[in-house]
Amino acid sequence: MKETIPFTELKNWLEPIKNQIRNSQIKASLSVNKEMISLYWYLGKKITEKQAISKWGEGFLTTMSNELRKEFPHISGFSSDNLRFMKKMYLFYSQPDAIIAQVVQKLQIPNFNDSVAKTQKVDNPNIAQVVQESEDNKPFNLITSIPWGHHTLILRKIKGVEEALFYVSKTIENNWSRSVLEYQIETNLFQRQGKAVTNFNISLPLFQSDLANALLKDPYSFEFITLSEKAKEKELENKLVEHLSQFLLELGNGFAYLGRQFLLKIGKKEYHTDLLFYHTKIKCYIIIELKVKEFEPEHIGKLNFYISAINELLKEPDDRPSIGILLCKEKDNFEAEFAIKDVNNPIGISRFTYTELPDNIKKVFPNIDQLTDELRKIENE
Repeated sequence: MKETIPFTELKNWLEPIKNQIRNSQIKASLSVNKEMISLYWYLGKKITEKQAISKWGEGFLTTMSNELRKEFPHISGFSSDNLRFMKKMYLFYSQPDAIIAQVVQKLQIPNFNDSVAKTQKVDNPNIAQVVQESEDNKPFNLITSIPWGHHTLILRKIKGVEEALFYVSKTIENNWSRSVLEYQIETNLFQRQGKAVTNFNISLPLFQSDLANALLKDPYSFEFITLSEKAKEKELENKLVEHLSQFLLELGNGFAYLGRQFLLKIGKKEYHTDLLFYHTKIKCYIIIELKVKEFEPEHIGKLNFYISAINELLKEPDDRPSIGILLCKEKDNFEAEFAIKDVNNPIGISRFTYTELPDNIKKVFPNIDQLTDELRKIENE
């Protein structure tokens, strides 16, 4: 049954909301993300409060949308779907104070409570009141720091507030575009971040160990490459370098690529690391060794040797201790933890996944060079 909404009552209720929008209508203000999200929070709050004390259902949002778009034709964002998202955002982040505080502490999000009112420089008293109300029990400074499109994506795909705030804070930290945020959600970064087996807590200073543990994932998702069941390390290395931009995206912010098969001359012999990076935030060299088979304890000895060599040959006095990351197809966590228990150099061990193509199928598909040759033949014809 279609609900009947008293139009006069709706119009009277909408009038102060229209005034609120009018006061926020200056383009310079609305173009600033914080002001716009503050306005959307306000609208979500008003819709939630009105529905709590009246019998109006979701249907009135269509009428509200029509009224707002008629009154403010030059402002986009007042569709009924968007109004529903505003309400959803308000309800989603209006969690009890204890829950939000616990989430913020767990995710190590710095001091949003102390900076909320200071960072929300809004002149409108109604929005300013919402900001003030949000200071002690809502992550308001965080949610007003990312674009609205990012919010709708998070609200559609994420169910828990802890996971949502994780992606919000990572978006701010890494300046993710909407497409990158979607990639990180689709590859389940929240579940993978900081899950690797490491000895960082005993081999690195506290500050560096926290950062290093946070940057490692388990597993790493290399689904952008295709390998056969019997692929060798060299083939994996080639594919990762061939798709370097996606590889760096999966590694995370701060990794600067220095090269593959990096030459280390030690005594009369020459050695080559698989991949060498420098991390611009942790300020240290990072060696990545690749194994396309299950983890074995002897892998640690070689990586430990490379770390010592990098520290001796490349590390400058201002650099922090170099880190080794071993990426293998499979691992037993207990075995991995036991293998690095008494190792002094910092080492992390993670798995990786990729698109696996059986050899018998791969043989019938042309490689990229063959495809290029065929296309050139067609063009010449």
